[in-house]
Amino acid sequence: VQLVESGGGSVQAGGSLRLSCAASGFTFDGYAIGWFRQGPGKEREGISCISRSDDSTYYIEEVKGRFTISIDNAKNTVYLQMNNLKPEDTDVYFCAAEPYLPANYHCSGHGSSPNDRYWGQGTQVTVSS
Repeated sequence: VQLVESGGGSVQAGGSLRLSCAASGFTFDGYAIGWFRQGPGKEREGISCISRSDDSTYYIEEVKGRFTISIDNAKNTVYLQMNNLKPEDTDVYFCAAEPYLPANYHCSGHGSSPNDRYWGQGTQVTVSS
C-alpha cells in the first residue's frame, strides 16, 4: 500500500499548482482521501478531503473558493487544484487515506484510527510574495 504525492513546487502569490496523490496496492472505494499540510512547529492540518464512502467533500475556510479536490477513479489518483495561492499556503502537503469515514471526519481526525490511515511522503509547496 502506497500513496505518492507530486506536483509541489515554488510559485509566486496568485499562482496555481495542482497536487496529485497516486495510490497503489488498494483502490479508493469506500475510502476518505484528504490533503493535509504542516509547517515547522505546527500541527498537521486537514485542509480538504473527499470521501468515496458517502460522496462528501470538505474544505477548511481558508481554502474554500481557491482549492478544489477531485478523484480520477480510473487512475486511482486524487488531485488538489490550488489557485490564487498565498504565502501563508507555504507548507509541506501530505495526502492520506482512511476507510469508511466522511470527508469532514477524515480532515478533522474525528473518529479516525491512526492504524487505519495511510500517509504519503509529502511534497513541498512554497509561495513567495
